[in-house]
Amino acid sequence: MPFDHNDHYHRLLLRHLPRNRGTALDVGCGTGRFARRLAGLGFEVDAIDPSAQVIAQAGAFSERAGAHRPPHFRQADATSVEFPPGHYDFISCLASLHHMPFDTLARLRDALAPGGVLAILGCYREKGLRDGLWSLAAAPTNALIRLAVATADTARPTASPRRRQTKPPVKPPTMLLPEIRHQAATLLPGSHFRRLLFWRYLLVFHNES
Repeated sequence: MPFDHNDHYHRLLLRHLPRNRGTALDVGCGTGRFARRLAGLGFEVDAIDPSAQVIAQAGAFSERAGAHRPPHFRQADATSVEFPPGHYDFISCLASLHHMPFDTLARLRDALAPGGVLAILGCYREKGLRDGLWSLAAAPTNALIRLAVATADTARPTASPRRRQTKPPVKPPTMLLPEIRHQAATLLPGSHFRRLLFWRYLLVFHNES
């Protein structure tokens, strides 16, 4: 059923946009939905993903939408691409950091302009009672939302089906929340960390330099 946990948190991420809506970078953009939202809000958006297939589909979706200023989609690996230092006002990374070494955060941090914001919607590995209780709390709400979305899709006219999207590669996260908190505090001093309901966390860093 078409309920995407990452899409669910788009509005939360958008609450952390900086005042200056100049340039943005979406890392691990997939088929580009969040990148298109940023472009629609006035950002000049670079969107990268290591998968050529999803980048091709992201570009195709943008062409169909006929956006005035679509994102610049590019196949690239965030661990090796050269980011212009101090360039981006907003950098987002949705459920893709666990596909890279965690210290890739330092590269993203250095690409932030003064006053810029880095927002990470991340995944973590569950372990122990506390994580299990969070998962139990999320399960019934998750089931209800999936049911509601499926019901809404059933009611849609058959002439306007959902577009099929290529699924980006999936990799299970390996880091536990305490490890993520610890390393984030070192790499992004002053950052804010928050566990979210649907098996995600939010990490936000403001570049005060």
